[in-house]
Amino acid sequence: MKQYKILRGKDDLNSTGGNYFCGLILRGLTKILPADFQVRRKDAISDRDILMSQIGLLCNARTDFNDVELYKRDKLFQDSFGIQRMPSEPTLRTRLDEMPQEKCHGALRSLNMAILKKRTFRNIDAEGLKLVPVDMDVSPLDNSGSRKMGVSYTYKGHDGFAPMFSYVGGEGHMLDCELRPGKQHCQLDTPEFIRRNIGMIKELGLGGKCLIRLDSGNDAEDNIDEIGNEYFLIKRNLRKESKEQWLAMARRVGEKKESRPGKNVYTGFVHHLHPGGNENRPAVPVAFEVVERETDVHGQLLLQPELEVNTWWLNFPCSKAETAISLYHDHGTSEQFHSELKSDLNVERLPSGKLCVNKIVLLCAMVAFNVLRTIGQEVIERRELAPVKIKVGRWRMKTILQNVIYCAAKRVRHSGQRLLKFGKHCPWFDILEDLACTYA
Repeated sequence: MKQYKILRGKDDLNSTGGNYFCGLILRGLTKILPADFQVRRKDAISDRDILMSQIGLLCNARTDFNDVELYKRDKLFQDSFGIQRMPSEPTLRTRLDEMPQEKCHGALRSLNMAILKKRTFRNIDAEGLKLVPVDMDVSPLDNSGSRKMGVSYTYKGHDGFAPMFSYVGGEGHMLDCELRPGKQHCQLDTPEFIRRNIGMIKELGLGGKCLIRLDSGNDAEDNIDEIGNEYFLIKRNLRKESKEQWLAMARRVGEKKESRPGKNVYTGFVHHLHPGGNENRPAVPVAFEVVERETDVHGQLLLQPELEVNTWWLNFPCSKAETAISLYHDHGTSEQFHSELKSDLNVERLPSGKLCVNKIVLLCAMVAFNVLRTIGQEVIERRELAPVKIKVGRWRMKTILQNVIYCAAKRVRHSGQRLLKFGKHCPWFDILEDLACTYA
């Protein structure tokens, strides 16, 4: 091993040159954020700079308020996100606490919508009907061992928060999110959440072209009322319904498929059930899958057959129950989106002890999530320029951070110009150059 002498140079080097491309995605959109939500003295850091600092930190997978100190002298970071003055850690923490909640939430959601309006969304095939999936689900954040406001026991068996998320498109752009206390039931406030999301769907021009998918925890007639004329696929909660009665019905009206000896699978539709058991409202079609196991996987005869019953509400044209079942299984992809947010972007343990501040941080994380998702999809669209073969339709957040955001660069000012020089052997330079030209 050859020894190197370590010296502090005078060059303006940056290990996160990809922040510039985050700024390109946000260019022209941040005017949605008012410079000041409330009157402040002239020399105070603007509310806009506070929010953009927080979004910038999250674009680098940094959630700790103290991490803002790492970027105090990073001119590229400030220029990329249009930050006039970088806040200190106490200032960032205090000012987020002072933000007017409703105005701040509305501004961040508007910024997020501005990003989504520039995107196209991959759809799914429902027997020839092309629909854009919209997946809504609760995914708890583990904050065990903390005393933060709102942290309580979740259904996952740990202390934390229980936020509601919604994603649009097969790529997994985040449509909306809402931070909730850990003990809050997943159905509480969900009709209002759905109502807001339906408005966003119409604003994106997807009305009548999307499929809203929900888990059994949100099987409620109020949700169906809020969904209105949009297509939906909702896992039913059997509650006190008898599995034996479902087996008898499945044998009578379903289609039998024997997957292995001793295991019978019945699929089909019924059209006589009413959401919430309310017979004063129209019946909604239900797809069912009833599994009867007479033997185990080793062929051992069971004393009593095991029954598994799965049913779904749906309102889109569908001739085969297998289509509805497959579309619901695809809903499980949203769990990967949760994982990317919590693991890749490190948005698991929220930084503040106050619920109102953590709500703002989560909304900032939504904006950062979609900025990075946009960069990932832009790179994939230029796969012919990539140094390696790209065979996937979506990059994880971790891959985007490693390949783009963490590209080293040198910031140079020369003859009145600002230059960003990437390394001679930067493998992603061709894609980054083309991306910069597109958004210039």
